[in-house]
Amino acid sequence: MTLTHYLVLAIIIFAIGAVTVLVRHSAVISLMGVELMLNAANLVLVTFSNQTGSLDGQIMAFFVMVVAAAEVVVGLAIVVSIFRARRSTSLDDINLLKN
Repeated sequence: MTLTHYLVLAIIIFAIGAVTVLVRHSAVISLMGVELMLNAANLVLVTFSNQTGSLDGQIMAFFVMVVAAAEVVVGLAIVVSIFRARRSTSLDDINLLKN
């Protein structure tokens, strides 16, 4: 595959993730959409790293994966506390966690 194919694939994956985040009201599905967007960014980083022959893009992609793992842990903790409080994982219930 050429550079263009990888970039088009990354754009499609990012668009699917963005639409998922904007359309769905479930917190778990929205987290999955954010993960898709981060994976699209990783694909771009690794693609350009492969094209230039340097490891900088791959190192950045690894760093993004580590940050994404931490983000999932925090996000799922928030989802669990929403579910315990309201028996729902809707993003509309996040403002109810103030108390």
